[in-house]
Amino acid sequence: MSDNRHYVFAHMTARKLAAAACMTMPDGWHCRITPPTRTLDQNARLWAMLNDVSAQVVWHGRKLSSDEWKIVFSAALTKQDVIPGIDGGFVAMGQSTSKMTKRELSDLMELIAAFGANNGVQFQD
Repeated sequence: MSDNRHYVFAHMTARKLAAAACMTMPDGWHCRITPPTRTLDQNARLWAMLNDVSAQVVWHGRKLSSDEWKIVFSAALTKQDVIPGIDGGFVAMGQSTSKMTKRELSDLMELIAAFGANNGVQFQD
């Protein structure tokens, strides 16, 4: 028996297999049911938006990379904290966008769109 099993509830057979697995697991095992994470289309759109912001916005006198903008936006979305870095400066305690649900990523892209509208960003569709 494999230690880890993953079922995607895409059809009734998957649901039945997951239910059967739950019924036969030994005491102490865990089952976690989570919403689907972001789609590949959402991911592609996110990076296109981040590239547009990166190319068009100077933030407090600096041009930020798409990766840096991703950290800024994900920290803003989740109201994350910053902590002092080991060698000075600060580190944003970020959330990985790869683990975001479809809804969370949609909210992130809405935040980027609103920021872009307020800062004159022309998004490429």
